[in-house]
Amino acid sequence: MPETARGAEAGTEPGPIPGPEPTPPTPEPRTGRRRTRTALLTAGALVAVAAVVAGVLAARGSGSADREPATADGLPHTTVEVATSGCGSGWTHPRAGHQVFELHNTSGTAAEVYLTDVTSGAVYGEVEGLAPGTVRPLGVTLGNGSYAFKCLPDDADAVTGPTVRITGSTVRGGPAAQPVTQQELIPPTLAYQKWIQARTVELARKTDVLRAAVDRGDLAAARRAWLPAHLVYERMGAAYGTFGDSDGAINGTTAGLADGVHDAGFTGFHRVEYGLWHGERASGLRAPADQLAKDVHALESSWPTQRMDPSDTGLRAHEILENTVQFELTGRTDYGSGSNLATARANLDGTRVLLGFLSPLLKTRDAGFAELGTWMDRAQHTLDGLDRSGTWTPPARLTRPQREKVDADLGGLVERLADVAALTDVRRTA
Repeated sequence: MPETARGAEAGTEPGPIPGPEPTPPTPEPRTGRRRTRTALLTAGALVAVAAVVAGVLAARGSGSADREPATADGLPHTTVEVATSGCGSGWTHPRAGHQVFELHNTSGTAAEVYLTDVTSGAVYGEVEGLAPGTVRPLGVTLGNGSYAFKCLPDDADAVTGPTVRITGSTVRGGPAAQPVTQQELIPPTLAYQKWIQARTVELARKTDVLRAAVDRGDLAAARRAWLPAHLVYERMGAAYGTFGDSDGAINGTTAGLADGVHDAGFTGFHRVEYGLWHGERASGLRAPADQLAKDVHALESSWPTQRMDPSDTGLRAHEILENTVQFELTGRTDYGSGSNLATARANLDGTRVLLGFLSPLLKTRDAGFAELGTWMDRAQHTLDGLDRSGTWTPPARLTRPQREKVDADLGGLVERLADVAALTDVRRTA
């Protein structure tokens, strides 16, 4: 941890928080929202579902005949009906190769649509939230096999369309995802919850060290204790959605607070960080440090009664580092310690742990799973190169080559983790 504080060493109290001290840009709160599956393929990455071309197109007519290749992309386009009474209607001239199905919802309700392998049930492509009267494109590459569209209208039973067979082709079909069930996700989720329980114990212990240093007025020791405690919490990223209000209390930022760093609602690690690195007296920091420790111990006590949603587990594997790119690599959550890249490294550790629990499901669904590990190692090597015996380079001080390397490696990894979210998404079947 870099010793950049303007505060005094042990036993001294330099003065209260300065008045008009510059404050970091207001970060947006982390979110755990489920994201619509719209682009699930990345070239050469962990892949299981064909990409859905983004955007909603105006309906081009509801005729069912195959159309000539579109001039815009040079690919064969086929209009396929999405409706309870006519799911898959219009696919009358099956062909192999890369092509686009224009899914036309002729019903009066929104629907999900899957293109499936009739034999295995694997999904080649999907579109969510297809509104009534709209057309959306689905691009896939098909080889020999038996296929069928499955239409899942809102508030109605699933309907599977007619089987369409492609034979005599030398084209190799694109990837397909064998759907994951809720039941399959329960064991890795429970194992991860148990791992989190052990981390809450570690978090409480290291936060107590931080509190004790502040209590005795040893601000140098408190600065040394702050980062180890904070990084324990940052490794627990996949559980944030289950922490509830505890997450805001323990790791909240100034987002939405009228008085910024001086707001009474600003609590937790970042509140203590701001005081430690902006010359606040130990006497002023004792209450925030004590409250942080109380909130951490409350989390430790309550966690055994919490239950993570298994259907969100794979999504969290993507969101941890997605948030890292958004908040840590930009320095938006730096309140003085300059330790964002250490946080990014902890987030990477947390992602690796979660992937370890999910690996039995992922390995059986994608032959390129090992490549994801290569990207994880690459990102780790890049971040470790910016650690100088515990003193981390703040993002704003990276050289241009360093910045480009960090952005490329973490950004590429996030793209590939989006495929994990797609692979582990529990799809509706009925």
